[in-house]
Amino acid sequence: MPLATLNRRRFTQQAAAFGMLAWPGLSLAQAPGFWALLREGGCVLLMRHAQTEPGVGDPPNFTIGNCSTQRNLSKEGREQARRVGQAFVRERVKLDQVRSSAWCRCVDTAMLAFKQNTVWPPINSFFGTDTRDEQTRAVLDAVQGWQAPRNLVLVTHQVNITALTGQGVAMGEILLTRPAKEGSGTQLRVLARQTF
Repeated sequence: MPLATLNRRRFTQQAAAFGMLAWPGLSLAQAPGFWALLREGGCVLLMRHAQTEPGVGDPPNFTIGNCSTQRNLSKEGREQARRVGQAFVRERVKLDQVRSSAWCRCVDTAMLAFKQNTVWPPINSFFGTDTRDEQTRAVLDAVQGWQAPRNLVLVTHQVNITALTGQGVAMGEILLTRPAKEGSGTQLRVLARQTF
């Protein structure tokens, strides 16, 4: 047996034993990345609103239609949302629809990043309410069978994204999913994620 083959085999065995083959830099076959999958279309992007002023949730007695009563984007968050938009322009990715929660931080993120938006109540925050299951099911039913070449962006909240995917997400981060053509699952499978 040639020495090179023996060394390669020994390396592979040792790497597998230490879990090194799971590291992206050592993987032999890379899955398509965020932008490649997005160019194929049929994607539903779940974006958490960009960076906000410090805090959790909203002040007591906030009003949906009154931004001055809510926790809003910080200066850094506005810049982050603009970077998202610049990346999509640079990558020449077409978006067919952009929908957001009615919360100002989501509407502002969508408009700064994508220059378009439709408020969609199923992705409003259900933090502190009992509408989690109802809203999550409405989103899953609506996106089932979303097909290429169309791409959809949903700008929403941490709680909504976790309910839809089972995964956490940072402010301004996007999870890329591709819903099943048939059958309505209980969650969307995340294929890639992107931070800005």
